[in-house]
Order: sequence, then C-alpha cells, then structure tokens
Amino acid sequence: MRSAATALVVQNSAYGGPGRWAQWLAEGGVGMEVVRADAGEPLPERLEHGALIVLGGGFLPDDDDRAPWLAGARTLMAQALAGGVPVFGICLGGQMLAQVAGGKVAGAHGEPEFGSTALTLRPEAADDPLFEGLPQRPTAIEHHVDAIVRLPEGARWLARSDRCPYQAFRVGEAAWGVQFHPEADPERIVRWSAARLERHGLDRAELHRVALRADPAAVPVWREVALRFAALVHDRGRGAPQGVAPA
Repeated sequence: MRSAATALVVQNSAYGGPGRWAQWLAEGGVGMEVVRADAGEPLPERLEHGALIVLGGGFLPDDDDRAPWLAGARTLMAQALAGGVPVFGICLGGQMLAQVAGGKVAGAHGEPEFGSTALTLRPEAADDPLFEGLPQRPTAIEHHVDAIVRLPEGARWLARSDRCPYQAFRVGEAAWGVQFHPEADPERIVRWSAARLERHGLDRAELHRVALRADPAAVPVWREVALRFAALVHDRGRGAPQGVAPA
C-alpha cells in the first residue's frame, strides 16, 4: 500500500515530466511516484496512491495504437473518479479526464496554442478549492493542437482563453483538468521543434523570450494551485482506506 501523501504521476513523453510540480508538491508534503509510461515502465493495475496526476503528451486520450499504455491510464483515471481520489490532469491528462468522465476531445481542433498564453478565470472559479482568489488573467505555457470540445455533464468550467474555451475544469469534488502546463518553465520551450513552430508561423526564440517575461508573475499563481492540491490530498487521505477498487 502506498502512502496517502504520494501521487502516482503518469508521464507520457520524454520531455513532459512533472517539472516544477515535483518541488511544489514536495513543499506541500506530497511525494511523487513517476511512471515513465512512454519509456515502457508498467502502470499499476490498481490505484493505491493518494492522488493521480496525468501529464501531457502528443496523443489523443484514446490513441492506443501509438501509445498502448493510455488504456491503463484511463482505467486508473476511472478508478480515481469512482473512489474520490484527487486527480490533476495536464494537457493530454486534462483531455483524458474530460473523456473518461463523459466529455469529448477532438484532434487538431480549433486554433493551436504555443507558448505563454493569457487565461481568463470564469465566475465558477471564485469558489473553487484550487482556483479561488487567483488573478483574473493569469498566464500559463501552452503546447497543443488537440482540444476538449465538450465538458462532461455537471463539470465546473473554470477558465478559458481567447483561442480555446475549455482551459480548466473540475469534475466532482476532487478532479481537475487543465489544457495548459502549470508545471512547465520557459526552458521547456527551448526543446520544442523549431520546424513545427515555424509551420504555425511562430519563432521559438521569441516564444521563449515572452515566456521568460511572463514567468515571474505566473510562478506564484501555479505554485499556489499545486500547494492547494497538496493540501487537498492530505485532507482526502486522513482516515481514508488506501486502495481504490477497480472500475
């Protein structure tokens, strides 16, 4: 049995690690067990952790032909939802949460977003455990062409951007999905494909410069969200039996 203060982290790409969230969750007393699913490390069949974090990657949530481990990740997501285990899904992980909970995701949908992007919090964020009291227009790093096109029934829609409506949402009381990358620092942009960005009319060096300028204001926002998530993991873990029955 794992500690209630340990999050299972599913990594779906070589450069898509937990980033700053590793430090911030540690500050909040929550450890990480990172599974490099993209590198062939096996996912557990049963979720026995205090939280589930699914990171980004260049796949749709059900792209099992290219990423066969995603089926197991969806099973873990369903177990977490059924058991009330805290969830945080980032980019692909947020899309996976939406799909598993009954929403819809579309490939190459709408306008792509790359680099530091302005978000707008919706009124529903005002009483959300993670988003309440945050700046109305924070920025975050984006890197996606796929998008959520329908939220699950009953989901709380928390944030949008000018190009992509479903930037943040909550399912139930303890599962959050975001389209952006609160864990990423500007140096991640340096590793992006310059040729791919050029096809979208973008310059990697300029994206990096913009992200560096936005970073001092963005860091305290997403650190606060990570610390609040850590506190919720502790609250949910007190007195709760470890292990979630398979969905």
